Amino acid sequence: MTEEKEKKQFSIRNIHMTSTLSMSMVLFMIGMVVLLIFVAQEMSTRLRENISMSLILRDEISSTELTRIQQYLDNSPFTKESKFISKDDALNEHIASLGEDPSKFLGFNPLMASIEVKLVAGYATVDSVEKIESKLRKFTSIDRVAYQKDIVALVNDNIARISVLLLGVAVVLLLISIALINNTIKVSIYANRFLINTMKLVGATPWFIRKPYMIRGMINGFLASVISLSMLGLLMLYIARETDINLFTLSTGTLVAVAVIVIVLGQLLTAISSYLAVGRYLRMQTNDMYFV
Repeated sequence: MTEEKEKKQFSIRNIHMTSTLSMSMVLFMIGMVVLLIFVAQEMSTRLRENISMSLILRDEISSTELTRIQQYLDNSPFTKESKFISKDDALNEHIASLGEDPSKFLGFNPLMASIEVKLVAGYATVDSVEKIESKLRKFTSIDRVAYQKDIVALVNDNIARISVLLLGVAVVLLLISIALINNTIKVSIYANRFLINTMKLVGATPWFIRKPYMIRGMINGFLASVISLSMLGLLMLYIARETDINLFTLSTGTLVAVAVIVIVLGQLLTAISSYLAVGRYLRMQTNDMYFV
């Protein structure tokens, strides 16, 4: 009798271990997609913030007017960074990039001073840039505003397509994960169906019966989350070692957000699945349990 009991306990432990490992693989896949979404978001932010506008200044601009323009830019919500480039700096950059000095055969410096403005990511869209341009044209000392409109449109279109694709993949994977975790929990609770029925027959309330299974499910979900995050960390180390892509350079907030999402999903999905799985046997008649 003792041997049979030990075999039964070993079998139950086996089921819990298998279900925990299965859930960890599912959460690992979710973690990869969530991480990919955050990586894409940070990359899109960096791309947008590299989009710049050049404010070409008239030669007769006064230092007072230049200061006024720079103060306006620095106090504007759309400005991430601004840099003044004098005529001499522009000439030096031209010589460094093309190897020719136009002032030697023209007798004067034909280049104009400018202010390079890098935009905050949220303002790096075609509509926003056009509104910013119309505001800047009110300064009479600005000769023209130069930016690559096609590049702005192309960057935003590509980011939108990638975002929709990743969101679709995340939703599909989440639905698959819910189904897999739900089936895993059902299998782990199946062995206790007669115990659940006995507790119901002696008058235990549904919540009293559900509670220990939900707690155990959440503990298994937490363990699965830790395992999946460990696997995700090892994957990031492997990618950093084999390629030039170091995902650990992501912001601390991003890495914490990925960990929190994986842990919360692990807890939430296992708790809901345990609640529903136990409820199935609570509604079932005793005789029907022999045929499931």
